[in-house]
Amino acid sequence: MSGKLWKHIEVLQSHKAKLIDILSSDADFVLQHADSRFLLSPQGYKQIKACRNPSEKVTDLLDHVISRGPDAAHGLLELLKDKELQENFPMLDFIKNVQVNTQSSAEKETSRQQKRPLDSEDTIPPKKACRRGSHLVTEKQLMTVARATGRSWREIGILALDIPSVKLDEIMEDHSRHVERVFEMLRCWRNRQRDEATAARLHSLLSHEDLALPKDSIDFLLETS
Repeated sequence: MSGKLWKHIEVLQSHKAKLIDILSSDADFVLQHADSRFLLSPQGYKQIKACRNPSEKVTDLLDHVISRGPDAAHGLLELLKDKELQENFPMLDFIKNVQVNTQSSAEKETSRQQKRPLDSEDTIPPKKACRRGSHLVTEKQLMTVARATGRSWREIGILALDIPSVKLDEIMEDHSRHVERVFEMLRCWRNRQRDEATAARLHSLLSHEDLALPKDSIDFLLETS
């Protein structure tokens, strides 16, 4: 899977708050259009449709699409650029420029990599490379991430992992050590995501530029198992 497609997930994550604010004015309209393009699983559609709060409905919609991977994220971005969506949500106009910039950035990165001498990673066949981190994240990996996470762990839990603040408060009460708190938060995320709790998915969520988490401390999640 190309790096360009993975960029679509980053776009949705980095503009998540803005999209929620814009799309919440008519959450059902977005939901029906997303379902018409088969961007949602049948179960996901039912769960999101049952939500009555517009902002929560949009939040669940974005999270569900992101969890389904780059192809679904790309499909949602294409939907957001659709004429009907643009007319119904005028403030969505920004997404067209964001997408163009993202693609341009990805192309520059590809060009830069082509200029480097080939190494062992460059020679990995595309089909093998796309499987990096596709396995379910292990407790050992969660503990390694926990040790690399600083005091902003609650912010990471709320913004990146979508863990309710009430749950984070419970974790703080039940665990006194910092590492144990972060580890339990990550386990909570894994248990909620179930079959979608892959190492690559966690890496993608924690790679947001606004999070105070060193990139080199989580890149191990993309290593093949």
